[in-house]
Amino acid sequence: MAFFQAQRDAQAQLMDTAARMRGRSLWKDAAERFARNKAAMTGVVVLSIIALMSVIGPMISPHTLEDLAWDAIGLPPTFENSHWFGTDDTGRDMWVLTWTGARVSLTIGIMTTVIALSIGVIYGATAGYVGGRIDNAMMRFVDVIYALPLLFFIIILVTVFGRNIYLVFVAIGCVEWLTMARIVRGQTLSVKRKEYIEAALAAGVRTPTIVKRHVIPNVIGPVIVYVTLLVPTNILVESYLSFLGLGVQEPLTSWGVLISRGSNALETTPWLLLIPATCLALTMFCFNFIGDGLRDALDPKDR
Repeated sequence: MAFFQAQRDAQAQLMDTAARMRGRSLWKDAAERFARNKAAMTGVVVLSIIALMSVIGPMISPHTLEDLAWDAIGLPPTFENSHWFGTDDTGRDMWVLTWTGARVSLTIGIMTTVIALSIGVIYGATAGYVGGRIDNAMMRFVDVIYALPLLFFIIILVTVFGRNIYLVFVAIGCVEWLTMARIVRGQTLSVKRKEYIEAALAAGVRTPTIVKRHVIPNVIGPVIVYVTLLVPTNILVESYLSFLGLGVQEPLTSWGVLISRGSNALETTPWLLLIPATCLALTMFCFNFIGDGLRDALDPKDR
């Protein structure tokens, strides 16, 4: 009787384990591991608050982007007159400027990353899968572009074609795809000889379809991690351009513009620099924490 009871207990335990494992996937396991990463979840929460404030922040202020308070020029942060972050040297409300700048900077970071992602993934997957002379020629082209000073290249594009915010999107995105292409090519080389690729070839599936349906979905893990690092990089590049006067133009503003203006008045009005610089630094930390969490969640062997 004891033997049969032990056998029934073992079968029940096996069925319970199978029930828990049913329906699980790599992405679900990765999501659970990511949720247990306190630093990454803190980054998600803080970044969500910053993104939310970039939308509703200017709306809850009684002031607008164009308002000039001539009687409150250079006012430090205060709850009087609703200037919660103070005012700048022209009397504009820093609360509205900061969150409007957050909206522009985050939009530029995300849009330029989407452009770099689209070009880099397609280019790298094609080069890695096709291989041979085509791969060699495509990657030598990437090496040549890498040899150029990228920030100088962006400055040339902005100078020649005009200082337009949409051109900033295109200029940064069309330069930052190079590393993405290299990452995707390396991952493609590791999966192109897998059994499911050979099965697709044996079934007569065309190369563009194999790249789109089999190669790209299986290299997306490292790409997602790199995207979280590319967004803050692109925000910083926009800040460099705005600091040099080649980025976002009035009446719009960005964190780079605010930091550039605040650095010129650090001794007299330090909040003009500290507030946007703090927001930018927090955003950088959040994206990096999220990137680290995604790396650990998608590749737990590295933990």
